[in-house]
Amino acid sequence: MPMTLNWSEIDTVLLDMDGTLLDLAFDRHFWLEHVPETLSRERDITLAEAHQLIQQKYQAVAHTLNWYCLDYWSRELALDIRVMTWEKRHRAAMRDDTLPLLQTLRAAGKRTILLTNAHPYNLDVKLEQTGLAAHLDLLLSTHTFGYPKEDPRLWQAVQQHTAFDSARTLFIDDSEPILDAAARWGIRWCLGVSNPDSGRPDQSFQRHAAVRDYRQLCETLRQSRSRNERENQ
Repeated sequence: MPMTLNWSEIDTVLLDMDGTLLDLAFDRHFWLEHVPETLSRERDITLAEAHQLIQQKYQAVAHTLNWYCLDYWSRELALDIRVMTWEKRHRAAMRDDTLPLLQTLRAAGKRTILLTNAHPYNLDVKLEQTGLAAHLDLLLSTHTFGYPKEDPRLWQAVQQHTAFDSARTLFIDDSEPILDAAARWGIRWCLGVSNPDSGRPDQSFQRHAAVRDYRQLCETLRQSRSRNERENQ
Protein backbone atom coordinates (compact mmCIF):
# COMPACT_ATOMS: atom_id res chain seq x y z
CA MET A 1 0.00 0.00 0.00
CA PRO A 2 1.72 3.23 -1.10
CA MET A 3 1.93 6.33 1.07
CA THR A 4 2.85 9.85 0.10
CA LEU A 5 4.35 11.61 3.09
CA ASN A 6 3.94 15.36 3.35
CA TRP A 7 7.20 16.12 5.13
CA SER A 8 6.25 19.75 5.63
CA GLU A 9 3.53 18.49 7.97
CA ILE A 10 5.82 16.21 10.00
CA ASP A 11 7.90 17.50 12.92
CA THR A 12 8.49 14.35 14.94
CA VAL A 13 9.41 10.83 13.83
CA LEU A 14 8.80 8.01 16.31
CA LEU A 15 10.81 4.90 15.49
CA ASP A 16 10.53 1.34 16.71
CA MET A 17 13.84 -0.45 17.29
CA ASP A 18 13.77 -4.20 16.56
CA GLY A 19 12.82 -4.82 12.95
CA THR A 20 12.69 -1.09 12.23
CA LEU A 21 16.12 0.35 13.03
CA LEU A 22 17.79 -2.95 13.91
CA ASP A 23 17.66 -6.20 11.97
CA LEU A 24 15.04 -8.48 13.55
CA ALA A 25 17.26 -11.48 12.78
CA PHE A 26 18.83 -11.06 16.24
CA ASP A 27 15.52 -11.51 18.05
CA ARG A 28 14.37 -14.32 15.79
CA HIS A 29 17.55 -16.26 16.51
CA PHE A 30 17.45 -15.49 20.23
CA TRP A 31 13.82 -16.23 21.03
CA LEU A 32 12.99 -18.88 18.44
CA GLU A 33 16.29 -20.77 18.36
CA HIS A 34 18.66 -19.98 21.23
CA VAL A 35 16.11 -19.95 24.06
CA PRO A 36 14.42 -23.24 23.03
CA GLU A 37 17.79 -24.93 22.53
CA THR A 38 18.98 -23.77 25.95
CA LEU A 39 15.73 -24.84 27.61
CA SER A 40 15.97 -28.25 25.95
CA ARG A 41 19.45 -28.79 27.41
CA GLU A 42 18.63 -27.42 30.85
CA ARG A 43 15.47 -29.51 31.32
CA ASP A 44 16.64 -32.54 29.37
CA ILE A 45 13.61 -32.44 27.08
CA THR A 46 13.44 -32.68 23.31
CA LEU A 47 13.78 -29.55 21.23
CA ALA A 48 10.23 -30.06 19.97
CA GLU A 49 8.96 -30.18 23.56
CA ALA A 50 10.89 -27.03 24.39
CA HIS A 51 9.42 -25.22 21.39
CA GLN A 52 5.89 -26.31 22.33
CA LEU A 53 6.29 -25.21 25.96
CA ILE A 54 7.72 -21.83 25.01
CA GLN A 55 5.14 -21.20 22.31
CA GLN A 56 2.34 -21.76 24.81
CA LYS A 57 3.95 -19.31 27.21
CA TYR A 58 4.54 -16.75 24.46
CA GLN A 59 0.92 -16.87 23.35
CA ALA A 60 -0.36 -16.47 26.90
CA VAL A 61 1.13 -12.98 27.21
CA ALA A 62 1.18 -11.75 23.59
CA HIS A 63 0.71 -7.97 23.24
CA THR A 64 1.30 -7.38 26.97
CA LEU A 65 4.36 -5.84 28.58
CA ASN A 66 5.38 -9.23 29.99
CA TRP A 67 5.89 -10.51 26.44
CA TYR A 68 8.80 -8.07 26.16
CA CYS A 69 10.11 -8.39 29.73
CA LEU A 70 13.43 -10.21 30.17
CA ASP A 71 12.88 -10.63 33.90
CA TYR A 72 9.46 -12.18 33.32
CA TRP A 73 10.96 -14.77 30.98
CA SER A 74 13.82 -15.47 33.36
CA ARG A 75 11.24 -16.40 36.00
CA GLU A 76 8.94 -18.31 33.65
CA LEU A 77 11.69 -20.39 32.04
CA ALA A 78 14.20 -20.49 34.92
CA LEU A 79 16.89 -19.17 32.56
CA ASP A 80 19.16 -16.16 32.97
CA ILE A 81 17.84 -14.25 29.99
CA ARG A 82 19.97 -11.18 30.74
CA VAL A 83 23.19 -13.19 30.62
CA MET A 84 22.01 -14.99 27.49
CA THR A 85 21.25 -11.64 25.84
CA TRP A 86 24.70 -10.30 26.67
CA GLU A 87 26.38 -13.42 25.30
CA LYS A 88 24.56 -13.01 21.97
CA ARG A 89 25.02 -9.23 21.72
CA HIS A 90 27.36 -9.52 18.74
CA ARG A 91 24.37 -10.50 16.60
CA ALA A 92 22.66 -7.12 17.08
CA ALA A 93 23.06 -4.99 13.97
CA MET A 94 21.55 -1.94 12.33
CA ARG A 95 19.74 -2.24 9.04
CA ASP A 96 21.79 -1.02 6.08
CA ASP A 97 19.38 1.85 5.49
CA THR A 98 19.05 3.01 9.12
CA LEU A 99 21.93 5.47 9.27
CA PRO A 100 21.00 7.18 5.97
CA LEU A 101 17.48 7.67 7.33
CA LEU A 102 18.53 9.02 10.71
CA GLN A 103 21.16 11.31 9.20
CA THR A 104 18.67 12.70 6.68
CA LEU A 105 16.04 13.27 9.36
CA ARG A 106 18.53 15.10 11.55
CA ALA A 107 19.75 17.26 8.66
CA ALA A 108 16.12 18.19 7.97
CA GLY A 109 15.55 19.22 11.58
CA LYS A 110 13.08 16.46 12.37
CA ARG A 111 12.91 15.31 15.98
CA THR A 112 13.67 11.59 16.23
CA ILE A 113 12.47 9.51 19.16
CA LEU A 114 13.15 5.80 19.62
CA LEU A 115 10.06 4.15 21.12
CA THR A 116 10.58 0.46 21.80
CA ASN A 117 8.81 -2.27 23.73
CA ALA A 118 12.23 -3.78 24.42
CA HIS A 119 13.20 -4.25 28.05
CA PRO A 120 15.62 -1.52 29.25
CA TYR A 121 18.45 -4.03 29.66
CA ASN A 122 17.87 -5.35 26.15
CA LEU A 123 17.81 -1.76 24.90
CA ASP A 124 21.09 -0.91 26.65
CA VAL A 125 22.87 -3.97 25.26
CA LYS A 126 21.76 -3.21 21.71
CA LEU A 127 22.64 0.46 21.99
CA GLU A 128 26.13 -0.39 23.21
CA GLN A 129 26.61 -2.90 20.41
CA THR A 130 25.30 -0.73 17.56
CA GLY A 131 26.02 2.87 18.53
CA LEU A 132 22.44 3.74 17.61
CA ALA A 133 21.91 6.26 20.42
CA ALA A 134 24.20 8.89 18.89
CA HIS A 135 21.83 9.30 15.95
CA LEU A 136 18.60 9.87 17.89
CA ASP A 137 17.27 12.75 19.97
CA LEU A 138 15.51 10.67 22.63
CA LEU A 139 15.32 6.99 23.54
CA LEU A 140 12.31 5.53 25.35
CA SER A 141 11.42 2.03 26.53
CA THR A 142 7.73 1.49 27.13
CA HIS A 143 8.64 -0.36 30.35
CA THR A 144 9.32 3.07 31.84
CA PHE A 145 5.65 3.93 31.39
CA GLY A 146 4.20 0.55 32.38
CA TYR A 147 2.32 -0.14 29.14
CA PRO A 148 3.29 -1.60 25.75
CA LYS A 149 2.66 0.19 22.46
CA GLU A 150 -0.43 -1.97 21.96
CA ASP A 151 -2.09 -0.08 24.87
CA PRO A 152 -3.61 3.38 24.26
CA ARG A 153 -2.47 4.48 27.71
CA LEU A 154 1.12 4.23 26.50
CA TRP A 155 0.53 6.77 23.75
CA GLN A 156 -1.08 9.21 26.14
CA ALA A 157 1.83 8.85 28.56
CA VAL A 158 4.46 9.32 25.84
CA GLN A 159 2.64 12.34 24.46
CA GLN A 160 2.62 13.93 27.90
CA HIS A 161 6.31 13.08 28.38
CA THR A 162 7.55 14.38 25.03
CA ALA A 163 4.86 16.89 24.01
CA PHE A 164 4.76 15.60 20.44
CA ASP A 165 1.89 16.75 18.24
CA SER A 166 0.05 13.61 17.09
CA ALA A 167 -1.16 15.41 13.94
CA ARG A 168 2.45 16.22 12.97
CA THR A 169 4.06 12.89 13.90
CA LEU A 170 5.23 9.96 11.77
CA PHE A 171 5.47 6.54 13.44
CA ILE A 172 7.42 3.70 11.83
CA ASP A 173 7.07 0.13 13.13
CA ASP A 174 7.23 -3.39 11.71
CA SER A 175 4.12 -4.62 13.57
CA GLU A 176 0.71 -3.97 12.07
CA PRO A 177 -1.20 -4.41 15.37
CA ILE A 178 1.06 -1.76 16.91
CA LEU A 179 0.53 0.58 13.95
CA ASP A 180 -3.20 0.00 14.41
CA ALA A 181 -2.96 1.04 18.07
CA ALA A 182 -1.01 4.18 17.19
CA ALA A 183 -3.47 5.15 14.46
CA ARG A 184 -6.48 4.54 16.72
CA TRP A 185 -4.95 6.78 19.36
CA GLY A 186 -4.44 9.56 16.84
CA ILE A 187 -0.98 9.36 15.25
CA ARG A 188 -1.60 10.81 11.80
CA TRP A 189 1.22 9.17 9.83
CA CYS A 190 1.83 5.44 10.39
CA LEU A 191 4.23 3.45 8.23
CA GLY A 192 5.12 -0.25 8.25
CA VAL A 193 8.40 -2.01 7.45
CA SER A 194 8.05 -4.78 4.91
CA ASN A 195 11.48 -6.36 5.45
CA PRO A 196 12.22 -6.29 9.21
CA ASP A 197 14.24 -9.53 9.21
CA SER A 198 17.10 -9.98 6.74
CA GLY A 199 16.75 -13.74 7.03
CA ARG A 200 13.03 -13.95 6.27
CA PRO A 201 10.78 -13.12 3.29
CA ASP A 202 9.09 -9.73 3.18
CA GLN A 203 5.83 -9.26 5.03
CA SER A 204 2.74 -7.48 3.75
CA PHE A 205 0.53 -4.93 5.50
CA GLN A 206 -3.23 -4.89 5.07
CA ARG A 207 -4.16 -1.55 6.65
CA HIS A 208 -1.01 0.56 6.46
CA ALA A 209 1.50 1.72 3.90
CA ALA A 210 4.93 0.11 4.17
CA VAL A 211 8.49 0.82 3.11
CA ARG A 212 11.26 -1.59 2.18
CA ASP A 213 14.21 0.79 1.87
CA TYR A 214 14.43 3.96 3.95
CA ARG A 215 16.56 5.57 1.27
CA GLN A 216 13.28 6.10 -0.59
CA LEU A 217 12.08 8.20 2.35
CA CYS A 218 15.38 10.08 2.36
CA GLU A 219 14.90 11.03 -1.27
CA THR A 220 11.34 12.27 -0.75
CA LEU A 221 12.49 14.29 2.26
CA ARG A 222 15.33 15.91 0.31
CA GLN A 223 12.92 16.75 -2.51
CA SER A 224 10.51 18.30 -0.01
CA ARG A 225 13.28 20.44 1.48
CA SER A 226 14.36 21.60 -1.98
CA ARG A 227 10.80 22.63 -2.87
CA ASN A 228 10.43 24.54 0.38
CA GLU A 229 13.74 26.33 -0.15
CA ARG A 230 12.72 27.38 -3.67
CA GLU A 231 9.35 28.61 -2.47
CA ASN A 232 10.98 30.67 0.28
CA GLN A 233 13.48 32.37 -2.00
